[in-house]
Amino acid sequence: QVQLVESGGGLVQAGGSLRLSCAASGRTVSSYVMAWFRQCPGKEREFVATITRSGGTTNFADSVKGRFTISRDNTKNTVYLQMNSLKPEDTAVYYCAADRSGVPSMVSAFYDYWGQGTQVTVSS
Repeated sequence: QVQLVESGGGLVQAGGSLRLSCAASGRTVSSYVMAWFRQCPGKEREFVATITRSGGTTNFADSVKGRFTISRDNTKNTVYLQMNSLKPEDTAVYYCAADRSGVPSMVSAFYDYWGQGTQVTVSS
């Protein structure tokens, strides 16, 4: 089992940048496919990005492609989400998730472990 803790959220102006971190404990993060999802009040949780165990393959939602980057440092047991050119519609609670199966997915139901989330607010 792994515990996930997100950090790095905050308030930023449109066009700005933030880097979210997801620190894992309990088991090495290299055992998991990792992903970021986000959720706005009253909306479904939506896929943002995923990264394979080795970090060799990444995938992004169309809405963030070209602006966000996902990376991982397995030696630090941490996954990152670099968010550039932020827009007000990026405002959400961002969640880190881990999948034991090893198969990257955009479907939240396939992920086994979740962090508590970190709030990102982008002002216009």
